[in-house]
Amino acid sequence: QVQLVESGGGLVQPGGSLRLSCAASGSIFSINSMAWYRQAPGKQRELVAVIISGISTNYADSVKGRFTISRDNAKNTVYLQMNSLKPEDTAVYYCNVHVRTMGDYKYVEVWGQGTLVTVSS
Repeated sequence: QVQLVESGGGLVQPGGSLRLSCAASGSIFSINSMAWYRQAPGKQRELVAVIISGISTNYADSVKGRFTISRDNAKNTVYLQMNSLKPEDTAVYYCNVHVRTMGDYKYVEVWGQGTLVTVSS
């Protein structure tokens, strides 16, 4: 089993910054992709940023130039640095990992519990 523990959410004023962290633990053999999604009230969950094999990154157009995703392979942790935050960034942010566990030959998708980010003055 693999568990994801997220941290770093909270209340921030417009223009401010936050850094989210998501640490994966358990019987991990390898991790392919690590990503952040978000879901605002009344809206569908959307992809914010993804990092694949620790190298390739992709971002939603709405966050390009403001958010940066990074990964610490030694710690199995993914980060999301969020700068110049806007009220429309308010959402629950979810960590998503595609991971292969010990003794298995396929990658499975694991979700974190979510962390709330509120951007408001």
